Amino acid sequence: MRDRYASVRALIAGAAVAVLAACSQSGSDADADKTAADAAPVAAVDGERLRTADREPGAWMSHGRTYAEQRYSPLDRIDTDNVHRLGLAWSYRLDVDRGVEATPIVVDGVMYTTGPYSMVYALDPVSGELLWKYDPQVPRETGGKACCGVVNRGVAVWKGRVYVGAFDGRLIALDAADGSVLWETDTIVDRSRNYTITGAPRVVKGHVIIGNGGAELGVRGYVSAYDAETGELDWRFYTVPGDPDEPVENEILKKARDTWFGEYWKQGGGGTVWDSIAYDPELDLLYIGVGNGSPWNIDDRSEGKGDNLFLSSIVALDPDTGDYVWHYQTTPGDTWDYTATQHMILAELEIEGETRKVLMQAPKNGFFYVIDRETGELLSAENYVPVNWAEGIDPETGRPIFSEAGDFSEEAKTVTPSPFGGHNWQPMSFNPDTGLVYIPAQYSSFVYEASAVEPFLALNVWNVGVEPISLPEDPAAIDAMAESFHGALLAWDPVKQKAAWKVEHPHLWNGGTLTTAGNLVFQGNAEGEVRAYAADTGELLWSSPANTGVIAAPMTYEIDGEQYVTFMAGWGGAYTLMTGTLASRIKVQPESRVLTYKLDGEGELPPPRNKPTPVPEPPARDTDIDAEQLAQGKYLYNGLCSTCHGINAVSGGVVPDLRYLDAATHEQFADIVKGARTVRGMPSFGHVLDDTQIDLIHEYVIKRSHDLAARVRDSEGQ
Repeated sequence: MRDRYASVRALIAGAAVAVLAACSQSGSDADADKTAADAAPVAAVDGERLRTADREPGAWMSHGRTYAEQRYSPLDRIDTDNVHRLGLAWSYRLDVDRGVEATPIVVDGVMYTTGPYSMVYALDPVSGELLWKYDPQVPRETGGKACCGVVNRGVAVWKGRVYVGAFDGRLIALDAADGSVLWETDTIVDRSRNYTITGAPRVVKGHVIIGNGGAELGVRGYVSAYDAETGELDWRFYTVPGDPDEPVENEILKKARDTWFGEYWKQGGGGTVWDSIAYDPELDLLYIGVGNGSPWNIDDRSEGKGDNLFLSSIVALDPDTGDYVWHYQTTPGDTWDYTATQHMILAELEIEGETRKVLMQAPKNGFFYVIDRETGELLSAENYVPVNWAEGIDPETGRPIFSEAGDFSEEAKTVTPSPFGGHNWQPMSFNPDTGLVYIPAQYSSFVYEASAVEPFLALNVWNVGVEPISLPEDPAAIDAMAESFHGALLAWDPVKQKAAWKVEHPHLWNGGTLTTAGNLVFQGNAEGEVRAYAADTGELLWSSPANTGVIAAPMTYEIDGEQYVTFMAGWGGAYTLMTGTLASRIKVQPESRVLTYKLDGEGELPPPRNKPTPVPEPPARDTDIDAEQLAQGKYLYNGLCSTCHGINAVSGGVVPDLRYLDAATHEQFADIVKGARTVRGMPSFGHVLDDTQIDLIHEYVIKRSHDLAARVRDSEGQ
């Protein structure tokens, strides 16, 4: 295995091979090649290589290929004329069948990628052979500490090291040659809070940059920079102010504190930097995307007042010190979970006859922003999906013009977009040849209603300050409702601020995008396909089955004159966990794989695992439970359990569907809720629920089991 590893590296390090071979004083050419291959560096990425990434178009050295995060590849061996010839080159099965969200890195002849629970894989990018694997041994009980699954979006590489943010909050440096641990550090400032890491690190000027997640469960956001050699903390920037009785960590937080009210710090405030980061080497500015508040509802968080800086903001920092430079807040006083953590792209656009250095973002709130990345000045903003919480963006102030339709402080309102956003974490891409941005857009609405129920204000449980999501239990009603939940591949003109073309998808939660100089856009979708479209027209040119929903963004690379396209496939994430009854309509299973394609590839994908699950005989109903108590059980379930097991006890297929529990598990139900299965990933709710409440939740689950059994009998004509 190691010999093959060396030979693949030698293909990329051809220049080094030639030099070392020429210096050899004895032995055959083969011996010289082997010596050179063994000496060739692995993951020898530094700032110069990243700044000049276009000189190595065959590599993909950072999360978005370059610091600009455009996810555009200059490779064009695969183009509109021959893309129909794509076939599977190889596939690799990951260890855990949960959501797969990583973008692989391919550099110096090795592919580095991640799977669920932050496992790291080094693969031969030509054959898919495993070179090494690293399992950070994330405790399974930490699975309940995040809103949206035990996912990971990938690694960073730098000077022979591979960096991964483990789900449990550790930042780990591995030797790129063999996966051995060089150092690890704890990024979490308060272990009593539910901090996690799901995002990919970035390395800038020798600093490993990483944020954290956890706003839904009550944390305070920040982004940290660590020394790439030693793991020592270089700097930390808090995105929201802390306890006003404590000293502020930086001067800008004094001004930010004036935009907050009440005892916001007790719930943490939120503002986690859980995904998007970009860097401009010319301006020497680091850009971070900041998330939602904790709780979502500003009435609970900040007495219904204030902009709450720096929630839902793009913030520019000095990468050497973490000092604040400028910010632009996309959703002042956010109360809808409209994060600005979505993918940021740096580009140069000609606007009104002038070339401008811009930052582009399509955050959850539904508006597409073009911002001067040197100053933070808003250049333009238009809605790319339907929006009703705001009437538009004031071009003078850059602030949204709020509408009554978005104000749920006094009564429930149906607001568009939903918390899933007009665009979520799935990366978009920008093609400088077409001038278009390719957005995995989403269309959905949500009924926001303020909640005052005490369990949902406890720390370390789902904590948003709004009523739990409510969906009908009747499958026919769900089918009718589902028509309003759909997606699209949207080609957006950022200069004209309008769509150039759109491809409709029947479901939410489709994959991120890649665009290439071959006039192509690649995207996977929720229905278990990988596809290629013409970048200029949106014409579908190629598709292939993936056996599972594909939500990650693909990437491409070239080795020895052959171009490859890789999709990380694996169904999961927020939509699949929470919506249950909606996500279950998408008939895919969570099978986790790396899928790599090339022209005339002849690999075969194993058939999907579609084995039916028998419906067990449910336990007898408790006749002493009346309708009001059953409704209370449903309310508690949807408030505390549905974020993983699905609304109304219908799973989206990633975690167990509680309607299928066997008799033994029903017997253990109360103990499991109190923590008996934490080592298997089921968190404890014993600190939130009393025995009576647990019994009511159980009774609701039993009722839903009977509903399922009745439907099965009806469908079988019994």
